[in-house]
Amino acid sequence: MASESTQMASDSTQVASKLSHRWLVMVSVGLGNLLGSIDSTVVNIALPTIRRSFGTDFATAEWVIAIYLLMACGFLLTFGRICDLRGQKPVHVCGLATFVASSALCGLAPSVAMLILFRAVQGLGAAMIMSSGQAILTQTFPPSLRGKVFGMQLLMVYVGYMTGPMLGGWLTDRFTWRAIFYINAPIGLVALLLSVMFTPWVKQANKAERFDFTGAVLFLATCSLLLIALNQGHAYGWTSSYIVRMFAAAVLLLAVFVLIESRTGSPLLDLSLFRVPTFSLSAASGTCNYVAMFTISFLMPFYLIQGHGLSSSSAGMLMTAQPVVMVIAAPMSGAISDRVGTRWPAMLGMALMAVAMYLLSRLGPTTSLAYIATAMGTAGLGVGVFLAPNDSALMGSAPKNRQGIAGAILATSRYIGMILGVGISGAIFTTFIRLNTQAAFYGGIRVSFLVASAVSCIGCIASASRK
Repeated sequence: MASESTQMASDSTQVASKLSHRWLVMVSVGLGNLLGSIDSTVVNIALPTIRRSFGTDFATAEWVIAIYLLMACGFLLTFGRICDLRGQKPVHVCGLATFVASSALCGLAPSVAMLILFRAVQGLGAAMIMSSGQAILTQTFPPSLRGKVFGMQLLMVYVGYMTGPMLGGWLTDRFTWRAIFYINAPIGLVALLLSVMFTPWVKQANKAERFDFTGAVLFLATCSLLLIALNQGHAYGWTSSYIVRMFAAAVLLLAVFVLIESRTGSPLLDLSLFRVPTFSLSAASGTCNYVAMFTISFLMPFYLIQGHGLSSSSAGMLMTAQPVVMVIAAPMSGAISDRVGTRWPAMLGMALMAVAMYLLSRLGPTTSLAYIATAMGTAGLGVGVFLAPNDSALMGSAPKNRQGIAGAILATSRYIGMILGVGISGAIFTTFIRLNTQAAFYGGIRVSFLVASAVSCIGCIASASRK
């Protein structure tokens, strides 16, 4: 009896240890997501100071942001595929180490050219972190906890989005712009240590498969052309021959990429995943959600500062209504989806986004601050309710040996939605404001948000259509 009691106590201790390790893995992945979200907003607020510090022109300074997005988006599928071939842990650990080292180098950059180079390396690290994080969580936690865990991850992401501008402004004013990169070091080192110690090493069953270098190059080239066209469209004109050729080349390369991936034995992107309705519909609705979300992030500063006459600090405070509600709603929605399934929460979240976009389309010069905060809060609620169930559905519908590429597709849909949101709303808005009248300004706001509302309705239909 004594030996049985001792054995039972030992077993319970081991189970408790494994459970605690599981949650420490979640903390490691969450800190990686926090780094990425902080860094995507903290640099934007410091860009004018960086430009003045190096005495460079605006077009060159823009590449400090653009090169990070290009590298992060362009290499997501590459590292997702490497995760499936060689395991998630080495990719995640290498990504955290790369991100921390490149952040320190960004802070030490002696010229804008070196800063852009180090930001490119930082984007590589971000691609490794994002492509491996969701796959690690999917394999670490059972389906009964997955929605809750993804909800807590989203909380970390939106805490980063919410604090990034304020933290960046404070660090830049109190110290220098270089401090916004140094702040990544302590967070990244803690995440790196936890990942090395507690992330399980999952053996891969498909080591015999080859890496698709042709597909990797084609996808990077497609992302490069698309991002450059969207980034330079406002400067050259959206209908200029240069921009039209860039978009046409991106579409052509994408078609070639899909053709090659459908015929190769070991594709970079396993197109069979999209034959699973839950997977493809979740990816589509996720893209729609990010289109709407980044329409808000692009247009609202223009409206609040130029159209409503608010100061930058007041506009920033008002815009926190969205991430504050997100932070509250995301963990709750994730936990609820573990009980009721992912379909209805995702559908409700997209419906709320469609309503929020319509409310924002009615903004005018005398709109009350209470109305604006309500519309922003509704958008935050929609995003918070939608994302955790949708992420859980997408990752749960992918086979175990395709979790890496599934996580990369999830992150890629986020970037595509962000790029399309800014590109579409930017094209509409700049077309209207060329008329240089007050009516045209608010007309651009109205049409942009109505388009975003229609896109959200498409996302709602996609969420409702899956099982």
